[in-house]
Amino acid sequence: MLFDLLRRPFEPVIRRVLHFYWRFARGLTLGVRAVVVDGEGRVFLVKHSYVSGWHLPGGGVEPDETLTTALTRELREEGNIEPTVTPALFAIYLNRWASPRDHVALYVVRSFRQSAPPRPGREILAHGFFAPDSLPRETTASTRQRIAEVLSGRPVVALW
Repeated sequence: MLFDLLRRPFEPVIRRVLHFYWRFARGLTLGVRAVVVDGEGRVFLVKHSYVSGWHLPGGGVEPDETLTTALTRELREEGNIEPTVTPALFAIYLNRWASPRDHVALYVVRSFRQSAPPRPGREILAHGFFAPDSLPRETTASTRQRIAEVLSGRPVVALW
């Protein structure tokens, strides 16, 4: 709680500094996220230590890494989730909120194993599977939109 109060005022500054650095270190930033759906139709969400709200699991694609390799790594790190079938690419979005150079590839994962729930740590404060109609109040608007696009067939909005 105290950490959240201290972090929030600095989030925009930290985000801008990182994206300023990435502008010169990388010509384009690329990320991956996943709508992970369990057998009960619930979706997996994470709450990060460095940004407010609940989000779909995922992160940046590193140099010399494929999209699916990055996704597999992020799912393991954030959710102890291992896809048992190659994840299906759903859509690619421009994330102007982060940077005019940032893109996010969204995958759908319906077949996976989770040997044990992940332990909260420095990066991930909380996680869980949630029914689409009972998402945590702090779930971000873009996360809600992506879930609706995947599960309810809403038209894809190309902007994250």
